Amino acid sequence: MISISYGTLTVNQHQYILAVSQAGLCFVGSPDQTISELTTFLPDAQPNENQTVVAPFVTALQAYLTGKQTTWTLPIDTTNGTAFQQTVWQALQTIPYGQTTTYSALAAQIGRPTAVRAVASAVGRNPLLIVIPCHRVYRKDGKIGDYRGGLELKQALRLLEIQSK
Repeated sequence: MISISYGTLTVNQHQYILAVSQAGLCFVGSPDQTISELTTFLPDAQPNENQTVVAPFVTALQAYLTGKQTTWTLPIDTTNGTAFQQTVWQALQTIPYGQTTTYSALAAQIGRPTAVRAVASAVGRNPLLIVIPCHRVYRKDGKIGDYRGGLELKQALRLLEIQSK
């Protein structure tokens, strides 16, 4: 079992669960979800509520969601993913603020151009919603595609980034 601290952030009438390990932020939940989403993503974790530990991450994410910050500077922890997932999540972090890419382009970027479905699956398993910007990935046909946080949030994040540039 891995001990993690968790707490909540409320922005625009939506609550997000955030979890922090010894290495950094390891989970950002979908809007208005319960602790069960955290335990589904991190089944080996032993979550302990501790808003004080999570507070700096809450402040940073709140600044992002309100358009006051465009980069993430606090440590993150992606060690709960497979090597392939971590590669995809690293590639996601290279997508510039306010820009988008496609699942196909992301697959090509990591040197796996035929692994589009595997890349899309890894994007969907991203435990750090918003912080690792999976909301910047769209389908090759230009359609929005799926998003763990919901399509309304994906569209809102895209609009926020366009307006904040």
